[in-house]
Amino acid sequence: MDDLSLLDNLFIKPEHTNSKCCFCDVPKPISFRESNVNVIGLPIDITTTFGKTASFGPESIRITSANQIETLVFEKNLEVYDNSLIYDMGDLLLAATKKNVDINNKNEIKSFWNEFDSQVSKVIPLLLELDKKPVFLGGEHTITYSLFKEFSKKNPLLLHFDAHRDLKPIYNGMEICHTTPFYHLVNEGYIKGHDLVQIGIRQADKGENQFAADNGITTFDAWHCHNSFASIIDWIKSKSRNRNIYISFDIDVYDISYVPCTGTPEPFGLNPFQICEIIDNIDESSSLAGMDFVETGLKNGDYREGALATNTLLRILTHNFIKNS
Repeated sequence: MDDLSLLDNLFIKPEHTNSKCCFCDVPKPISFRESNVNVIGLPIDITTTFGKTASFGPESIRITSANQIETLVFEKNLEVYDNSLIYDMGDLLLAATKKNVDINNKNEIKSFWNEFDSQVSKVIPLLLELDKKPVFLGGEHTITYSLFKEFSKKNPLLLHFDAHRDLKPIYNGMEICHTTPFYHLVNEGYIKGHDLVQIGIRQADKGENQFAADNGITTFDAWHCHNSFASIIDWIKSKSRNRNIYISFDIDVYDISYVPCTGTPEPFGLNPFQICEIIDNIDESSSLAGMDFVETGLKNGDYREGALATNTLLRILTHNFIKNS
């Protein structure tokens, strides 16, 4: 049995998802064997406590990338497939089918995340063994807790783009939820604070700020991004040199004016040109181990976030760190 057959029973193929299409429909179909990038949808929205739109992320991104957005990154004059040979594996079956978990039932929530851990622990090691770069389309930000535990073995620098720290130990009685993933990753030793950088932060509580300071987490908050942007670029270029990189990108890092559908939009955020410059200045010697892109929403046929998410992903997937292993 080949590697793809071992994985097939864990996924709903992209053409059978709500999108009915693959991510970034390119002129020449890429086989799993040929691919160096594997897209995986995780349409999970269980623990979010404000707007409930995150489960539509994979659908919004796939539809927009396949039907509206051209695959040429204009300012680079690069097609996405010049660097990234993409195979869309579809949606993880568990993530796509278990959408009615009772948020008030702690045991039910814990059981779901344990099962999710079990499934991703089968998928990610196999893909990494085959030198694939997994790209996960969320879904709520809780997924990063389960995903990064597998990538932590590659000792990466974790670039966390977000309006929120997500460093709470517990929220609304839930230890594992959309506001807690980075607290537990640091507290359980999956990443050292000095290997976590949080970019675009503009909402937190005092406890999260203290935890970040106590653990040496680097923070480039939104005011730093607007007032001292050059220092961020210098830091990113220096610290990413010869490193494995993991990117956790929450679309609400963008200012509220750019994200009409996400569940927790915040003012004072970053703009697309700033994000592109940060991505472009990740050092050429680095290697992308994997990434998740979360909290993209969809409401009333509004695909603006799908377009923004797709264009952000295209700029990541044409970076030379895709070619490095």
